[in-house]
Amino acid sequence: MLSRRRSEQAFLKGCKVAIRDYFVIHLALATGLRVMEIVALNCGDLSLSNSISSVLVRNGKGGKSRRVYFKGTFIKHCEEFLDWKRGSGESIEPDQPLLLSSNSGTYMSRRAIQNCFKRCARIACLPLHYSIHCLRHTYACFLLEASGWNMRFVQKQLGHSRITTTQVYADVMGPEVTKALNGFNNIIQIKSIN
Repeated sequence: MLSRRRSEQAFLKGCKVAIRDYFVIHLALATGLRVMEIVALNCGDLSLSNSISSVLVRNGKGGKSRRVYFKGTFIKHCEEFLDWKRGSGESIEPDQPLLLSSNSGTYMSRRAIQNCFKRCARIACLPLHYSIHCLRHTYACFLLEASGWNMRFVQKQLGHSRITTTQVYADVMGPEVTKALNGFNNIIQIKSIN
């Protein structure tokens, strides 16, 4: 992945922006958090373990809090990012911002997070109309499929107050499901003829 390679090169050179940008992109893809939820994260909101980890959203949409669970390579990336923060002189105390602004020395703004995505999208040659919110949609669609269409689980992970909001992702996936099943049906028919 282009962002990961950039981040690794930046780490060797000590370039903060690329390291932080890659972490923001990975965070958004691994958790499906809204931009406002990413902005408000503190270091202590990450709960990392070898089996299943989570991030605490303290003040999500509608003032609701929730835990978003994750596994896999993002756990290691969180550990590496926290180590990098410590090594570069940034505090990783539980009440300190996870994503620190280079300009203000406090939380990154929504605009800064959005610009982070735009920088990465431009490098990856993605169309300009994509936004960081697209990563939330990607997360939702992949999680829905990976969970065996468990709408309730996906609803909780995304922080939707109504299941009908989560249903939108199932409807979006509908054409892909139909296409896959049609292709599968064609293969079965061909195999049964032979």
